[in-house]
Amino acid sequence: MGLTPAFFNAPLLRGDGSEARNLLVYIHVPFCKRKCNYCAFHSQPFEQVGFAWYMKTLLSEIELWGKRLKNPRIGTVYFGGGTPSLIPPFQLELIMDALRKHFSFTKGMEITLEANPDSANDLSYFKALYDMGINRLSLGFQSLDDRNLEMLGRPHSARQAADAYYMARKAGFGNISIDLIWGLPRQKVKDWNNELKAVVQLKPEHMSCYGLSIEPGTVFGQRAEDLDMELPPDGEQARMFIYGAEYLEAMGYIQYEISNFARMGFISRHNQGYWDRLDYLGLGPSAVSTIGNRRFTNPRYLDEYDAAVRGGFLGEDFEELTDEIKAQELIMLCLRTTKGLKLSDYTELTGRDLTKEKTSIISALHKNGLVRMSAGYLRLTKNGMLVSNSILESLAFD
Repeated sequence: MGLTPAFFNAPLLRGDGSEARNLLVYIHVPFCKRKCNYCAFHSQPFEQVGFAWYMKTLLSEIELWGKRLKNPRIGTVYFGGGTPSLIPPFQLELIMDALRKHFSFTKGMEITLEANPDSANDLSYFKALYDMGINRLSLGFQSLDDRNLEMLGRPHSARQAADAYYMARKAGFGNISIDLIWGLPRQKVKDWNNELKAVVQLKPEHMSCYGLSIEPGTVFGQRAEDLDMELPPDGEQARMFIYGAEYLEAMGYIQYEISNFARMGFISRHNQGYWDRLDYLGLGPSAVSTIGNRRFTNPRYLDEYDAAVRGGFLGEDFEELTDEIKAQELIMLCLRTTKGLKLSDYTELTGRDLTKEKTSIISALHKNGLVRMSAGYLRLTKNGMLVSNSILESLAFD
């Protein structure tokens, strides 16, 4: 099924149907030095021929969407991966120039680049990023324990991670996020607390703390049975999450989503846009887009991606987002945030009252201290966040 011209001429919409202020842009960089043991994202080994092919196609895709969407205003750009910091500065500059040419930048917009300490390890590199307008970094520490880093398959040391942070500061970055993983094999609560204390001493503006997930198709997925014997028991993981969140909040980091903490004024605007159901455009292989009521995914492999861009086929195979799908996603996304789900938004979208639809479930969750309701919002408690997947599924689906 092809997309009609009217689709591209329509105003960019929020998930609730109202017109959005700005479009979110995500750029997927599918290259890594090597695949980490836990990673399920699409990536491939970095090599010059494949990278040159990717760059040429990506620049064409930026031009294509700029024309289709008539130079839309964008509020955030996020380079994710993979390892975006493998891209040399002069080629990142080409991407930034193409975005400026084919999209309209908003004043003070947030531009984030994910960087790994093994590839972003030079002061001149960080200065080049800063000078071209990238104003937010997401540094993939994952741990500050060399034993954990080796077990995770990370290609850097704890010392390299700290050095990358200090170089980024010296280059001028005033908005740095650090990624960490908790619930690692043989990890104890005190180990996780020590990790947090070490990172807090660096004083980043933002921290993303993700519980380890064993995904199919990963190295850890292949070793799942062995890892099950080494993973912290549920009670230990619960204490890691709750004590860690309480510690970070005591140190001035506001928990605004299950895995994300920020100092005042440094919430990730790009990620918040996803949770607010703004339209987003994904560029690069395997990137996902949601524009208006339609969601589509770019081809995964470079040859298919290149053919789709050259042929103008991007977005032709899409999922139509019905009101029922939107309602499910409203619950799934909003309840991940500490702000919670505004119940009137659900009613406005569906014409139904969620508290009456799910009376028994919500009552049981409330009785067990997993949810709370106040001022027209339904929110997960910290204990609720620990079992968020099962709660969200029970509320979003029949």
